[in-house]
Amino acid sequence: MATVRQTHLPSVPTRNFPILILRHHIDMPSSIKILCFGRFYDEIPGGMQKHIEHLFANLQGHVEFVHLVPSRDATRAEFTLHGFPVIRTPSLNLDGSLAISPSLISTARQLHRQYHFDLIHLHFPDPMSHLASLALPARIPRIISWHADVIRQKTLLRFYRPLLRHAVRTASAITVATPAHIDSSPILSQFANQAPIHVIPYGFDLTHFLTPHHKTTKIIQQFPGKRIFALGRHVYYKGFDILIKALHQLEPSTQLLIGGTGPLSETWKMLAKTEGLADRIHFLGLINDEDLPAYYQACDVFCLPAVSQAEAFGIVQVEAMACAKPVVSTRLNNGVDFVNQHGVTGLTVPPSDIVALAQALNQLLTDPSLREKLGQQARERAVNEFSLTAMGQKTLQLYERITSQTKQYIKLS
Repeated sequence: MATVRQTHLPSVPTRNFPILILRHHIDMPSSIKILCFGRFYDEIPGGMQKHIEHLFANLQGHVEFVHLVPSRDATRAEFTLHGFPVIRTPSLNLDGSLAISPSLISTARQLHRQYHFDLIHLHFPDPMSHLASLALPARIPRIISWHADVIRQKTLLRFYRPLLRHAVRTASAITVATPAHIDSSPILSQFANQAPIHVIPYGFDLTHFLTPHHKTTKIIQQFPGKRIFALGRHVYYKGFDILIKALHQLEPSTQLLIGGTGPLSETWKMLAKTEGLADRIHFLGLINDEDLPAYYQACDVFCLPAVSQAEAFGIVQVEAMACAKPVVSTRLNNGVDFVNQHGVTGLTVPPSDIVALAQALNQLLTDPSLREKLGQQARERAVNEFSLTAMGQKTLQLYERITSQTKQYIKLS
């Protein structure tokens, strides 16, 4: 077992992280050692962050991860996630999704000198982590999990695109959650016949979502009438402003519950007031993992009104589906459409279309039998298609194959 030197770190609010500070004094056994880069890891929920949590939990005892991420501010932190070290380096957070952290580079080099990593696992889009990984020896094989493309930072992309293409050409493997991730990506679609791209669907532990929660009834009583639930970071591509405006076209008794927080929280709260909807829209803030199933179970419909392909999958859709709730989402021609299938697990509408979004929500809110039918089909799809075990096994097999090939290449050289 690994040995750890402990010091103090203030607990992280809201999310139930296993906190245990360390100073990189871990004696790793002789298994695959992986440096995993992430965009962030803190109390603010995010799809990429949750995916990494699930990966670490599922591969305990099989590999040894070290997780390196920038912080959202100028502070440094060290703790553990499922027994693996997490190091957060100080950074300048530009817009809630992009951080500049020069110390990420020096820390990555320091960690490699200590652990001699067998693999580097990158999660894109994340230019800062990509740049930091370039400071490590090229002989270490790279795996890229391609969650989405760089969408909003078009000026950055103009300069970054050559590096991005080089990363795709030289990666030992690229994983995507759905085939739509390949077709919808301007970068991946160019290399679809050349790059080693593997489809490994995201997997989830849905146990807590399948089990009735004791707080569900309380939430139903707190917000009487029909309830729409939306959850995510409060950033532009989530499209919560479109959902807020669509509420005008729904029955006056309809309540909108919005979970999460982010740079646009205050802007959207002000929008709710100026639209005269403040009494029907409830900003819940961060919801802890323990209570989250209760909000899904208490709603009548879950809504993901994303307006950009920066939303590439929508893990929240799977969680809602596991709770037997129909989903209304937007057609983004990517993994979001793969998860929520129109007429099967919910309804889909064009992005940024207030009228179409309101019509789809009305159709479900006024038809209990349709809600029940799509909700049950949604639960079946969530359980059958998004297995945590399958994701872990396929990822582990990929790790083992690449490290084995690398060792063979070194021997032949």
